[in-house]
Amino acid sequence: MEYRFLGRSGLQVSELCLGTMMFGERTDEPTSHRILDMFAEAGGTFIDTADVYGHGRAEEILGGWLRTRRRADYVIATKTFGEMGPGPNERGLSRKHILDAVRASLRRLGTDHIDLYQLHVWDDGTPLEESLSTLDGLVREGTVRYVGVSNFTGWQLQKAVDISAMRGWEVLVSLQPLYNLLDREAEWELFPVCRAEGLAVLPWSPLRAGWLSGAHRRGATAPVAGSRVEAGAEAGVVPWGGYATERTWRVLDEVAAIASETGRTAAQVSLRWLLQRPPVTAPIIGPRTLDHAKDNLASIEWTLAPEQVDRLTAASEPESLPYPYGLLTRFVRR
Repeated sequence: MEYRFLGRSGLQVSELCLGTMMFGERTDEPTSHRILDMFAEAGGTFIDTADVYGHGRAEEILGGWLRTRRRADYVIATKTFGEMGPGPNERGLSRKHILDAVRASLRRLGTDHIDLYQLHVWDDGTPLEESLSTLDGLVREGTVRYVGVSNFTGWQLQKAVDISAMRGWEVLVSLQPLYNLLDREAEWELFPVCRAEGLAVLPWSPLRAGWLSGAHRRGATAPVAGSRVEAGAEAGVVPWGGYATERTWRVLDEVAAIASETGRTAAQVSLRWLLQRPPVTAPIIGPRTLDHAKDNLASIEWTLAPEQVDRLTAASEPESLPYPYGLLTRFVRR
């Protein structure tokens, strides 16, 4: 496992981050602990969770495992926003909710600090200054070491960076966006902000809920029974019709071809493209089973040839870009 700096900070993290969204939901505690063991044995140090995962259960499972380990060896990231109770202040990014949420996360994790604390999604009901000043206070008191955000638009991310700089508050070090071979919209505005401001990029859903795992091929007319693709389609989160397109089949064709050339799986090829894709710092894998974890971890310690990276990039290019992105490509000067 290689280690990379988290943005412009001095904190180093493993090149893969282990996501825990399945823990306590589709993955039981003993299996979750074995996945954590496997990740640690491979050299993984970066683990991501959120208070809303399993309504707190994922943090509890991770906390139970951490008690058997040396805390200083791991970079623990969690997030807040989600609805944690029936009250009107039990969701969002108000000062009250953030402070209540961070104390609850500390209890569930069984730790006295959180290495990376992230705003899970933009809150249009709370002034951004209120959220950012609260994060700054948490860093100053030592409860939180670094701060980041997830699921922000380009202008929201830039505004957060600028307000923190103007007020002298703790700077953001990372962004968690949706990014993979099938979802490349983060390249339009989010990545330029991250490059300019020195933020780490931590892609979630690197296999797009199973679409890039190799289970589905051109000609499929419905999700494979029991697959994550089926679960996503049934939940309406990743609709079948939104991804069962010619562009997707083109990408999956190329992934399969390169998997055959390299003797790797489709998932390993898809993750490897991300690992070699600037400005990605650490993709967040979310294995449900031990086999999934073993497969995902095999994406490290080898590389795609530049020509293979280019083929995947070309196959996954959007067929057309919305205005003004398509127009602006005509004026790029490099």
